[in-house]
Amino acid sequence: MASLLLIIIYLSFISLGLPDALLGSAWPSMYKELGANVSWAGIISMIIAAGTIVSSLASDRMNRKFGAGKVTAISVCMTAIALFGFSFSGSFWMLCLWAIPYGLGAGSVDAALNNFVALHYPARHMSWLHCMWGIGASLGPVIMGFMLTNAGGWNGGYQVIAVMQTVLTFLIVFSLPLWKNGKKEEDDEKKSTGRHNETLFTIVKRKGVKEVLVCFFCYCALETTAGMWAASYCTIYRGITVEKAARWASLFYFGITAGRFVCGFITMKLNDRNMIRLGELLGAVGLLLIMLPLGDGALIFGLVVLGCGCAPIYPSIIHETPINFGADLSQSIIGVQMAAAYVGTCLIPPIFGLLAQYVTISLYPYFMAVLLVLMIIMSEKLHIITKRK
Repeated sequence: MASLLLIIIYLSFISLGLPDALLGSAWPSMYKELGANVSWAGIISMIIAAGTIVSSLASDRMNRKFGAGKVTAISVCMTAIALFGFSFSGSFWMLCLWAIPYGLGAGSVDAALNNFVALHYPARHMSWLHCMWGIGASLGPVIMGFMLTNAGGWNGGYQVIAVMQTVLTFLIVFSLPLWKNGKKEEDDEKKSTGRHNETLFTIVKRKGVKEVLVCFFCYCALETTAGMWAASYCTIYRGITVEKAARWASLFYFGITAGRFVCGFITMKLNDRNMIRLGELLGAVGLLLIMLPLGDGALIFGLVVLGCGCAPIYPSIIHETPINFGADLSQSIIGVQMAAAYVGTCLIPPIFGLLAQYVTISLYPYFMAVLLVLMIIMSEKLHIITKRK
């Protein structure tokens, strides 16, 4: 029964990843057709991220009230509806409207599933869980690139993903009896160890929490900026065609996906702390390859290596949360971590969009390098604090 539930959780994370890279790969075609500026993709991203922040902060309460299964089913359904709305949008303001349910559908399920796996499964399953997200995020740009090449347009790309999300919604609904068993196990644990009187203020005051929040902020800011602006960087600065750039952008997510699959095995030898350090090192190498004027081959390889560097960081920080702060606080803290992550997703890509429009998009790798350095400093400080505790 637990194995079947794990499969459903994996499928749920595929559904989370499917829409995440669509906007970045489709935007070079979308903004011209809609009469928008290239930087306006950041506004849509900001609205989506704002919704995820709200739903992440509410995740602990929602999960206790409805259970992880129902929260997941409702969230995926909301995302499917929003994607259909995107596909039929003929103006920029309509995209902004549909971005609201798009964002609300992601936050609660993300926090609930991450906490469940962190509590009940070894580190390798956390890596493979986020590998499933990477599969979805990698498939999204490939499907979009195919539709752009074969006259389906960006509207058709969104419709295909919306249909896939709808199918996954039905699968999750039919699996709800499995979730009830998982929910009972989790509820029994919460009755014996859970603390639900923690406020956002008291959580942030705990030692190490501010550092881990900055880590999440920087990581998701880097990952989202890398994925959203890769196609535009390739097209505008490197002179690559729109169709080819959409496919190349998917290489970043391919690196994340393949890296997380491999990391699932590496976690059997390295602890979470060293997995984070390994990812930071690979990320630095990937950014260096993108920066250097070594041709398109180095650019492609750099995107893949950068994705591989991102691979272990997010799941490793999540998995060590119960260890760093206690299992009784993990759901609350993971919810706040998700919110901090989405604040980075919300604020930073639009800021880079403004830099790309008014300064130059060639700042793409250097901008991410600043985020990486700050993340390294905060993660090392976090581990010093938690080691003392």
